[in-house]
Amino acid sequence: MNISRRGFCGVGLLAAASSLGFHAFANPSARKVRVGVLKFGTVNWELDTIKHHQFDAANGVDVEVVYFAGEDATNVAMLAGDLDVIVSDWLWVSRQRSEGEDLTLAPYSTAVGAIMVREDARIHGIPDLVGKKVGVAGGALDKSWLLIQGLAQRDHKIDLANEAEIVFGAPPLLSEKALSGELDAVLNFWHFCARLEASGFRRLIGADGAAKALGASGPVSALGYVFHENWATENRDAAMGFVRASAAAKKLLAESDAEWERLAPIMRAEGRELEVLRDRYREGIPNRPLAEEESDAAKLYDILADIGGEKLVGEARQMAPGTFWAALKT
Repeated sequence: MNISRRGFCGVGLLAAASSLGFHAFANPSARKVRVGVLKFGTVNWELDTIKHHQFDAANGVDVEVVYFAGEDATNVAMLAGDLDVIVSDWLWVSRQRSEGEDLTLAPYSTAVGAIMVREDARIHGIPDLVGKKVGVAGGALDKSWLLIQGLAQRDHKIDLANEAEIVFGAPPLLSEKALSGELDAVLNFWHFCARLEASGFRRLIGADGAAKALGASGPVSALGYVFHENWATENRDAAMGFVRASAAAKKLLAESDAEWERLAPIMRAEGRELEVLRDRYREGIPNRPLAEEESDAAKLYDILADIGGEKLVGEARQMAPGTFWAALKT
């Protein structure tokens, strides 16, 4: 069983998945795939779609969703061998590979955070953030924050970390502070940005725009489905089956507004907020050959390593070979 380079990313894989149809069949011999996720994370929308429509059974696997309270817990469980798949970013995967682990990833989403400001704010560019109170989710080493800092330094000679008043915090809290007017701007994760957009905020600059300005030729998946390469080699049909199930779910979510209405209670969204979340999710569906994403990720890694240093990437100054699952490029 194989998937071409264009078979995983974007339209090619989604078209291939459509040939399975949306009426899945039961498969008593399906290989169980344990997927660890945050209980209220956005990945649950796709996994719920997989299970509801039995896309896993249609592709020879049985997805078992295992919930965790925090990202660190999922990472520990993955490294301990208690899970088959988690969702994480390519920086973490590369660092683990550089330190001897055999983790690799298949792209999940290119959706990234952005700096959001009120629609009527007198902030129209990075220089306008100087002296302003800016909330930043994800901490000082968050990729989106580092990329935007890099762009501010290169294009405007501005050290945002020191020339703006930076407030780090949890994403929900920062969104609340932005809504209440306690922050002039906020850099938050993509789904929090979407909810703010539905509440009268606009994007000042996204991490995707910063990445392109810094050399990426197109969208790069911020997150991927992460697994051990040895597991994928020994269970190739299961690994490919899971990838295909994910693609089938993405195809449905890309095409069906009704599916988003079904997911609304899980998402805790309705009306305009649901529509914006739907549209931003769709924009984040990977649609490029894996080799192109990998090449751009390597470019961004070099920039992030310069800014974030050893605290971010460890001792490796280049992205580890094999960070993106090579089987998806053949």
